[in-house]
Formats: sequence, structure tokens, C-alpha cells
Amino acid sequence: MDHEHTVKELLMAIPWFQQLSQDHLNLLAGFSHLVEVPQGKDLFKEGEPEDYLYIVVNGRISIEIFAPGRGRLSIYTAEPLDVVGWSSVTPVVRQRTASARAVLDSRLIAMDALPLRRLCESDCALGCIVMRRIANVVAQRLLMTRLQLLDLFANPGEQVPHA
Repeated sequence: MDHEHTVKELLMAIPWFQQLSQDHLNLLAGFSHLVEVPQGKDLFKEGEPEDYLYIVVNGRISIEIFAPGRGRLSIYTAEPLDVVGWSSVTPVVRQRTASARAVLDSRLIAMDALPLRRLCESDCALGCIVMRRIANVVAQRLLMTRLQLLDLFANPGEQVPHA
């Protein structure tokens, strides 16, 4: 089985891509590849350029921010089918706002953000599906971050628990 075929099959298994046409799936698979990240290794670091949107196939990825005086704090743990690096698809943000580290050996689909943004802009139906999913991810992360901040302010001397 060739690499592109494997990526396309994995994309077809993701519920929010199942409503896409075969042509759309072929286009997405054309600028996507698989990434393996061993446990404890960084997928990317805060401040690096935004280049890929990732979808967790298996494993877990900790999303972490640096807090002065506290170091790297986990604010979310991405599970299979979760999206990591969503800001790479937004029109303004061009550098990572957090770090991502594998909690377990992890396999992800990496989608090149530039052709993904261009495809979403040129194909409104696909863009709507992708951006609706991204909006849901952002809303979920804002809620999780809010809860983490409430916990942080309620217990200022304690380490924030990993998400």
C-alpha cells in the first residue's frame, strides 16, 4: 500500500472528513503525510513558525505553554482524532502559541497549512467544513484554558494539573 493511499484511508476514517467528496480527500491527501513522535519528544515548540495542522491518529499529545516562574505547563492533552496546531490555518497567527509534546508514542497526520489555507479559500464548501471543525476546536480549547486559569487563580501556589 503506497503512502498517499494510507493517508487518504486515515482521512476517510475521520468523522468530520466523511462528508467530503473523493476529489476533496485526494487533494487533502496530496499535501498530507504521516508523522511519528516518540513518547517525550516535541512535535513543535512555542514560537516556531506555523507550518502544519496535525490530526492525532493514535497516542496522546500534550499542549503546553511556558509560564514564567513555573516552566512548561500542560493546558490540554490531545487524544486520537483531536486537532493540534489549529492556528496554522488561521489568517493572522504565524507562529506557534504553545508547544506540543508526545505523552505516548504518537502517530499524526500532518497537513501542510499553506495549501490547506489556499484550498479552503478557493473551495467554499470544503473551507466551511474545515473552518467549522477548527472553530469547534478553538471553542473547546478556550473552555479548557478558562478552567485551567480558574484553577490556577484558585490555587496560586500549586502546579496546574496536566489536562
